[in-house]
Amino acid sequence: MTKLDNEALAEAYNRALDLEKAGKFDEAAEAYKAVLELDPEDHGGAAVRLASMGKGNAPVKAPDAYVSTLFDQHAEVFDMVLVDQLGYSVPLMVRDKIEKLELGPFKRLLDLGCGTGLSAEALHDLVPHKTGVDIAEGMVEVADEKEVYDDLYVGEVVEFLKVEEEERWDLIAATDVLPYMGELEEFFAGVADNIEANGIFAFSSETLPADVLGEQNFMVGKYHRFAHAESYVRSLLKKSGFTILELSPITVRLEQGEPVPGHLVIAAYKKS
Repeated sequence: MTKLDNEALAEAYNRALDLEKAGKFDEAAEAYKAVLELDPEDHGGAAVRLASMGKGNAPVKAPDAYVSTLFDQHAEVFDMVLVDQLGYSVPLMVRDKIEKLELGPFKRLLDLGCGTGLSAEALHDLVPHKTGVDIAEGMVEVADEKEVYDDLYVGEVVEFLKVEEEERWDLIAATDVLPYMGELEEFFAGVADNIEANGIFAFSSETLPADVLGEQNFMVGKYHRFAHAESYVRSLLKKSGFTILELSPITVRLEQGEPVPGHLVIAAYKKS
């Protein structure tokens, strides 16, 4: 692996960012391409920013290096920023839907993209055994300090789902995970491989109006997060063996004071 020239990379990235903020998108695109030449692993998310500006195709997912760097930087203040400033309450929405649908009791939770443990805290008394997985080591360290999980792993969630486990989970959650993924086929298939028969899959997604998405299954929105078409989510769940119990429109969070639209989905695994 080539060692990064962090000084040159920071200079190139800041130049690209300044051009983007100035509305000089053609120049910004060339500058972000120069960033990618310096940093092919893309710690700064240049590929995502290119797609957001309409200057590049949406990648199949946000780069792992970008996601881990982004969340490691914000781990210590994550709860305050996400909950208090951005109005994020999806884990509590998941709990509310589970109770209203009278689902459970559950034995084992797998919390994918667990972050600092907000979902485990929201579901703490509904499931006795909890496993958390997150790509950002800093987030996992904060979650570990809360002592809300029985097992914690640092890793990319799709790769984690490929590991053969002795036991499956009867509740799998993925709140605020899909906005960092484009293609979902492999992810949903991995969830299906790791969930018990009749197990519950609870997750959130972000979306955009149909006239913006057009025929696309997903795209990168203006806040550099992936938005998915409802039709894409529905068709993939069916293909992966899930029956949708609830698919509700929600406000996922606020971004610069604007509500971010999305869906809250509760699905049961019915495939034999």
